[in-house]
Amino acid sequence: MKLKLTIAMILAAGVTGSFSWRLRAQDVSSSVWDGVYTQAQADRGKTAYNESCAACHGDQLTGGEIAPALAGGDFLSNWNGLTVGQLFDRTRTGMPPGSPAKVSRDAKVDIIAYVLSFNRFPAGDKELPSQTAMMNTIRIDAEKPKK
Repeated sequence: MKLKLTIAMILAAGVTGSFSWRLRAQDVSSSVWDGVYTQAQADRGKTAYNESCAACHGDQLTGGEIAPALAGGDFLSNWNGLTVGQLFDRTRTGMPPGSPAKVSRDAKVDIIAYVLSFNRFPAGDKELPSQTAMMNTIRIDAEKPKK
């Protein structure tokens, strides 16, 4: 009986999880091509990146022995179709490795703005929001969507 209940709970969690993912995907309302950060924010992010990320990910965001590239084809291929919020969450919870609290949330938002800037997505007139839910409405599109 316990086994059947456990299996039912796992299946229910899986169905709920995939359903909530679909809802979030439908809530995506903008793209990185829509100017979702400011140049000033990206400039702050460059400073924070150089202090906290460049040792592993490289000055040109090309990655290293243990760190993936944060720019270019491989990066864009890996993140294409996902959201800025998902990229931010990966950064927020895992970077720098072993001590993610070493870099503040605001600095990490600025670093994401710098990564977007380095990948040649255009700046806009509003800063990238610091709320993950709002960043989850911004899709990473490797190529500019046709309107």
